[in-house]
Amino acid sequence: MADLLEFLAMHDIWCDRVEHPPVFTIDEVERLVPPLAGAATKNLFLRDKKGTRQALVVVAASKPVDLRALAASTGFERPSFGSADRLKRCLGIEPGSVSLLALVNDPGHAVEVFIDRDLWAADAMHCHPLVNTATLSVRHDDVERFLTATGHAHRLVDVPAAATGGG
Repeated sequence: MADLLEFLAMHDIWCDRVEHPPVFTIDEVERLVPPLAGAATKNLFLRDKKGTRQALVVVAASKPVDLRALAASTGFERPSFGSADRLKRCLGIEPGSVSLLALVNDPGHAVEVFIDRDLWAADAMHCHPLVNTATLSVRHDDVERFLTATGHAHRLVDVPAAATGGG
């Protein structure tokens, strides 16, 4: 994490930080993370059917994602969640710590980045700093600066929401 904070400082990327107990789910985030400016996020580390492509899909925490329909937005054939081993190999982090900031560990750009268009409109977004015991609020322009500094292109997509409830 120290390397990430140095990277952010080196690129003049501002963030507000809060410490909290480890969080693994959106429910835990809602209960345990102190209030921060910006939009809470959900980060999905996915692979395609053949296992040749990886993606990080970033959406608002409150949005249920329809993985099957996501294929049309991303061009990924039958996307599914990447394994813990693949996550460690590609982004250098453990499950529960998935975050846009983990792209700092992907100098070869093996992970494609998709950000939900609705989330992109937020003034700031929440990101784990490679561990799930802290959360950073990163302003929109600093998110852009971070992506440029890591060399990661991103695609804005309309992430399809899954149907909720019965009826």
